[in-house]
Amino acid sequence: MNDATIAVDMRGISKQFPGVLANNNVDFSVREGEIHALVGENGAGKSTLMNILYGLIHPDSGEILIHGKPAHITGPRDAIALGIGMVHQHFMLIPVFSVGENIMLGREPVAAYDFYDRTRARSAITDLAKKYGLALDPDARMADLPVGLQQRAEIVKVLYRGANILILDEPTGVLTPQETKELFVVLRDLVKAGKTIIFISHKLNEVLDVSDRITVMRRGRVVGHLTTKDTNEEEIATMMVGREVLLRVDKKPAKPGAVVMRVENVTASSDRGVPALKGVSFELRQGEILGIAGVEGNGQSELMEVLAGTRKTTGGHILLGDRDITTYDARTERDAGVAFIPEDRRGTGLVLSFSIAENSILGRERAQRFSWRNFILKLVAIREWARRLVKEYDVRTPSIDVAARNLSGGNQQKVIVAREMASKPKVLLAAQPTRGVDIGAIEFIHRQIVKERDEGTAVLLVSAELDEVRSLSDRIAVMYEGRIVSIEGPDTPEERLGLLMTGGGKAREGAA
Repeated sequence: MNDATIAVDMRGISKQFPGVLANNNVDFSVREGEIHALVGENGAGKSTLMNILYGLIHPDSGEILIHGKPAHITGPRDAIALGIGMVHQHFMLIPVFSVGENIMLGREPVAAYDFYDRTRARSAITDLAKKYGLALDPDARMADLPVGLQQRAEIVKVLYRGANILILDEPTGVLTPQETKELFVVLRDLVKAGKTIIFISHKLNEVLDVSDRITVMRRGRVVGHLTTKDTNEEEIATMMVGREVLLRVDKKPAKPGAVVMRVENVTASSDRGVPALKGVSFELRQGEILGIAGVEGNGQSELMEVLAGTRKTTGGHILLGDRDITTYDARTERDAGVAFIPEDRRGTGLVLSFSIAENSILGRERAQRFSWRNFILKLVAIREWARRLVKEYDVRTPSIDVAARNLSGGNQQKVIVAREMASKPKVLLAAQPTRGVDIGAIEFIHRQIVKERDEGTAVLLVSAELDEVRSLSDRIAVMYEGRIVSIEGPDTPEERLGLLMTGGGKAREGAA
């Protein structure tokens, strides 16, 4: 292959952090005009490699060639000058700014007396959006946009800076299935327009759908290169994990017991003060998984927060056994036996600056097991507890003293899952439990959820992944516009669920 046809050529890249060899003599090349998927488990070294390419991290050794020429990348400014742009997993946007202000930030067009030229900015964004099929309103406030449009703004932002090589880190992690389809149309159009795309993802079906070639990493090394049209999910997963992976959930039929939680006509408002829950009612039984299916933004997040005690109801009742817990706060609910895996692991699931040991007791610091008289921590007991969870839940870390922010996304999620499940709850609320998590960790978390069910826990599952809801759930409740419109069996066809999720179909009698 001629070097001129290679957009990115990374040779012998190594990077060591304290206790972790993140990249170990990695060779990685991407051809011009292709969508190249980079896959691997959490902690495999994908993000480190891409952060090196974008100049956010400096390698210990190795060289980088861009379009066949040696590149000296000391920071993002150098990367941008070389035509490299990166859309991060966690968006780098300012919520109170407009779309236009976010896109132009640092490169604002100015008129006389150095004033921001809003007209030129709007025109530049409109031209870019039209050229690449990325419809956006430059004057819209970023915080008011759905996640899919925020991501679109991130892509326009890197295109505005002249990017020809786009790095997309977990771009579908927070998107609905429809938004994901729209993104893939955009990516294919970008490639037709001459762009080169590096696509990092854990979702193997999406990798197979959108990419041309695949590079697989495991434990800091490249372990294989694949041509997308000649491979399948099983081969990629085996290469990623180093063993055969079960891609479907293996579980026996549920044996539901008594009703553990009863939700009666619950109403609640969103953060903007508009009704989010409009009379939700259902029963959750011991030893079953009740899955909530629905397009994101139809009240699922507010429902989980209400049940966890982090959002107040405006009406209705929640009963845990015979106890009315409607007005309980999060701490009281935890004490009563309700565990909560929140959908935002970085924002509400963990304190990123705290160690793994500290995060392993988060919210349970006053428990007799971990403190004397509610205020003196039993440090030896906490460390023993953390070591046990790290071992049982396969959290990959050199030490329990490592700050949570230094763990990969999947290992951060495992810390939360371990903490919540190890408390032996009566009810487990699992919101997006495998979002942004690799195939090996997904298999592990699914196994743990089924184990909880089999041990008698009542599990309420919310996931944007319809396949996950269908494969894990014993019953499926479909939410649409703040209401449960139907409760279906686990074998309900995907087409029917999709119809109900978008307001079509007919609810089964007595279902909700």
